[in-house]
Amino acid sequence: MVIVKIGVLALQGDVREHIQSLSDCGVDARAVKTKEEIKEISALVIPGGESTTIAKLARAFDLMDLIKDRIKSGMPTYGSCAGMILLSDVVKDAIQGQETFGGIDMVVRRNAFGRQVDSFETDLKFKGITEPAVRAVFIRAPWVESVGASVEVLAEITDATGLKHPVAVRSGHLLATSFHPELTGDNRVHRFFVENICRELAGSKG
Repeated sequence: MVIVKIGVLALQGDVREHIQSLSDCGVDARAVKTKEEIKEISALVIPGGESTTIAKLARAFDLMDLIKDRIKSGMPTYGSCAGMILLSDVVKDAIQGQETFGGIDMVVRRNAFGRQVDSFETDLKFKGITEPAVRAVFIRAPWVESVGASVEVLAEITDATGLKHPVAVRSGHLLATSFHPELTGDNRVHRFFVENICRELAGSKG
């Protein structure tokens, strides 16, 4: 079996929950927040939280360019909620000067579902994950406005006007969800990341 060392970016957000979900999948998961720690991992998870805060802290701790470079070089990376925003190439409703790590050719809208009081849960069909449906927790979540040709939509949701919006996408070695699978006790999204992205890519390089 290919050994995968996955780091969870521990600048802000629900780090422990992601580590637990990944550990339940049988992988070596650890919190990372220094250059040395990030250089040692083979894959990265960017947790939910506040995308602007995470980006500012990444810049303050001199991690922004390192993470960007590792993503560009093919490091498997999964971002949930704020992590989805940080993996997008374009952000709508961004604050002035907001940075992202980028990597996924998509346009994401911040807080698309509303404020904290508008948080909700629903069941989603997720391409690549068998029944039952994936329980999705949306908390001040983004959605995807548009994607490029290289991006595969894995799950989508219908808004109040009947329009469908992607809420889970994959682009090669990158995975992103609008929702928080780490809060449900269902680790199938994390297992999808580990088995279908991390280990497959690591195996192909081996």
